[in-house]
Amino acid sequence: MTTSTAIPEVKLTDGHDVPILGFGTWQMTGDVAYHAVLDALKAGYRHLDTATAYDNEAQVGRALRDSGLAREDVFITTKLPPGRAGEERATLSASLRELGVDYVDLWLVHWPPDGQPAPGTWAEFIALRDEGLTRSIGVSNYSTGHLDQLVDATGVAPAVNQIKWSPLLHDPARLAELRDRGVAVEGYSPFRAGDLDASELVEIAERHGITPAQVVLRWHIQHEIVVIPKSQDPDRLRSNLDVFGFSLTDDEMSRIDGLAR
Repeated sequence: MTTSTAIPEVKLTDGHDVPILGFGTWQMTGDVAYHAVLDALKAGYRHLDTATAYDNEAQVGRALRDSGLAREDVFITTKLPPGRAGEERATLSASLRELGVDYVDLWLVHWPPDGQPAPGTWAEFIALRDEGLTRSIGVSNYSTGHLDQLVDATGVAPAVNQIKWSPLLHDPARLAELRDRGVAVEGYSPFRAGDLDASELVEIAERHGITPAQVVLRWHIQHEIVVIPKSQDPDRLRSNLDVFGFSLTDDEMSRIDGLAR
């Protein structure tokens, strides 16, 4: 079983580090969320991704407490729903209460409010970061143009843009645009947004004696893209974490890149 100390970290431009592999909790609520997160922490995950809209922050916080791990050993992300623009402080305060923590490691604008970059919301994010209620701030589902508007308005670039990413969605140009701006890429839906039955993935998996899902996660990692798979199945979440004992060759990486549509 992979231990948390084996998980590499990505350095953000604000000086903080984020584990490159995390545990997603979208569509998990109630006891299902609690047990899945607790299993994930026991397996060695040290990066949890939740959101106000997921309605599971309390369960994530309870699992963290019951895990026996120190707060500072687990990286926690949550997100502001776009409909809460203008209620940034109240929303983050509610998230901290639900999670049972004094700060989160990363707070994201979940979607552009009304399809706009919302520099006023971003200014509030900067202020709350400066107060120590979140260590890093970022966005999710933002275009490059949206990011540039935030920087033009505030002088501060998001540390992270969390976007849907998979071999089918691989876009080297967009990746370069974000990295040129100092924005780390965090990919969600690595399996749902892809095709685990693709012949290239199946062949590469068979060659390494692993699963296509592990190939996809390793591909993200070798591209230095933070990835947050999710699973309620204890065996599968452990398998998703067990991706640091092998490497993909340059040829295999290129073949997987070539799946992009």
